[in-house]
Amino acid sequence: MDCTKTLRLRIKDKHAKVLRQMAREVNQVWNFCNETSHRAIRERHQFLSGYDLQKLTNGFSKCDGVQIGSPTVQQVCEDYAKARKQFKKAKLRWRVSNPQSSKYSLGWIPFKARALQYKAGQISFAGQKFCLWDSYGLADYELRAGSFSQDNRGRWYLNIVVKVQAKDNQATTSVGIDLGLKEAAVASNGERIEGRFYRKLEMDLAIAQRAHKKRRVKAIHAKIANQRKDALHKFSTAMVQQNAAIFVGDVVSSKLVKTKMAKSTLDAGWAMLKTMLEYKSHQAGVVFMEVNEAYSTQTCSCCGSIPASSPKGRAGLGIREWRCSDCGTNHDRDVNAARNILALGLERLAGGIQGTIPKG
Repeated sequence: MDCTKTLRLRIKDKHAKVLRQMAREVNQVWNFCNETSHRAIRERHQFLSGYDLQKLTNGFSKCDGVQIGSPTVQQVCEDYAKARKQFKKAKLRWRVSNPQSSKYSLGWIPFKARALQYKAGQISFAGQKFCLWDSYGLADYELRAGSFSQDNRGRWYLNIVVKVQAKDNQATTSVGIDLGLKEAAVASNGERIEGRFYRKLEMDLAIAQRAHKKRRVKAIHAKIANQRKDALHKFSTAMVQQNAAIFVGDVVSSKLVKTKMAKSTLDAGWAMLKTMLEYKSHQAGVVFMEVNEAYSTQTCSCCGSIPASSPKGRAGLGIREWRCSDCGTNHDRDVNAARNILALGLERLAGGIQGTIPKG
């Protein structure tokens, strides 16, 4: 089965100046679309489509000094119209090109598939050749649309969509995954991710912030993000390779970020992990499903009851291990919840209907 995935490769720093200039031109096109579209809505109650904006920006790429080509201009128009529709707004934020501004927009240069070619370790784009660290071997892939993007340290990356051949998964086991805060995820087979990526470097970050060391602050933030992404990728890849079906609790981070647990919730990266599990499962032909995790912590995974000894509410958050007063089984809190999620997932998979864990 053929599918697509996005590869991210770092561009060498010597090309940063050219890419920043191209990003300024992209911002000009975006801001023109923003102003023109808003005026059409305000004066004529007309919502301009991406095609309408493309006609209005036709010829921009031929102006003196402009480096981006018409495919990039067209892609910016399409992306603007799509974003305006997605967020249901008549006007979006301006893109700011001044790096000294507190509202500076990190560089972004989208392109269509026909605008980019790869040859001999270099990317040809808009009449320029860019060297990069090709850790994937782009010569082996069919390149599609993508973008150049800048991170907060000024480094540039190529994000390119490629076509790949999905590998069949030969696993026969299933796994349930319980999402948490201290441990970002715990599987029913005992595997887990030690979370708190931000918490571990929080003191170093505070010291750098008090010393006004902006480069150090950015470096620490990047390290936290990279550690989180690396751990989630390794865990999700292992789950997909080892199992034929994956079930995850339907906990929603948007609710918890409004509580005192907001920092730990955002640090855990639940949404990122779910996204990784979903697309990797799709590529490998693995079943992926979110199930209702209500009462999964309180319910004994052996006898199915909710005993008086099980952890309940906020008062029970500190209880990591407990013994079922009904059947006498000793439980690890998170592994027990993951096993209940697995049982519910298999029940739904077999019956094709929504199930619930019994409440006693």
